[in-house]
Amino acid sequence: MKANVTKKTLNEGLGLLERVIPNRSSNPLLTALKVEASEGGLTLSGTNLEIDLSCFVPAEVQQPENFVVPAHLFAQIVRNLGGELVELELSGQELSVRSGGSDFKLQTGDIGAYPPLSFPAQADVSLEGGELSRAFSSVRYAASNEAFQAVFRGIKLEHHGESARVVASDGYRVAIRDFPASGDGKNLIIPARSVDELIRVLKDGEARFTYGDGMLTVTTDRVKMNLKLLDGDFPDYERVIPKEIKLQVTLPATALKEAVNRVAVLADKNANNRVEFLVSEGTLRLAAEGDYGRAQDTLSVTQGGTEQAMSLAFNARHVLDALGPIDGDAELLFSGSTSPAIFRAVGGGSGYMAVMVTLRV
Repeated sequence: MKANVTKKTLNEGLGLLERVIPNRSSNPLLTALKVEASEGGLTLSGTNLEIDLSCFVPAEVQQPENFVVPAHLFAQIVRNLGGELVELELSGQELSVRSGGSDFKLQTGDIGAYPPLSFPAQADVSLEGGELSRAFSSVRYAASNEAFQAVFRGIKLEHHGESARVVASDGYRVAIRDFPASGDGKNLIIPARSVDELIRVLKDGEARFTYGDGMLTVTTDRVKMNLKLLDGDFPDYERVIPKEIKLQVTLPATALKEAVNRVAVLADKNANNRVEFLVSEGTLRLAAEGDYGRAQDTLSVTQGGTEQAMSLAFNARHVLDALGPIDGDAELLFSGSTSPAIFRAVGGGSGYMAVMVTLRV
């Protein structure tokens, strides 16, 4: 087998696989990369038993033959090659990797022992890949990283007729993003770590979903992924979204981010990184206090609602995370000093919303 492929294209494919295939494992086969050669190119695939990933790399191939190589070692070799065109040649159990003046000889593994990976051909529903990736990126910060929090470590994907919704929560905040969708899709919970890899592979274009037993297959023009889903029921997040808004504040999201960043320098890290919000007479005063002093910042805002003034407190990190996906002006909706608050873009046109619990004032 001989193949010629550009270093850039091969690097892109290997970069995706490197993140999935473990560097070390009690089962050495899981650290390997399978390469299937065809006349049109190379199909790279690997697994960590939670995610199966297959990526197609266009290449000129003669006498196609399949082989298995150590994934991270192969990727490291390709990454450090000096030339722009990579030549691969398989001879027996040895793979030659050449580029420019470099020539590496890499021992291949037992392809017969490599676990078979299969990806369904049919699709149950299709979503716009770029839109889905942006939606996942908007809410990913709110998913829990704690092992004991079960379904909170996942992101829920819901289908509602002509729209879809992604939801993430760690029990203290909820991030929601609605986006256009069609088809009769299922509601499911995808592990947040698997969502990280989905975000990297999804681009503009069609993302085809195939539902299996506890499994989701996502297929694009270049990539196929099998993802294990989380079992369990996602909490009823709708009940924490305040229905009665008593005070509404509008201001540029960037100005609020910068002000929160400034005062949070002196926030007590052992007291939930607390920053106080005091809204009154068209101004928002931010205040933080810690062992080394206190800080204050004042911003002009557009104020509305039935309440003339309100004092609340939030975790500064949570505020900054919630504001991250908002461009332009932000709208802060308050229902009371001890009730959850809503942060969203003005008008809600982006489909994004963050709901956060308040700290005791």
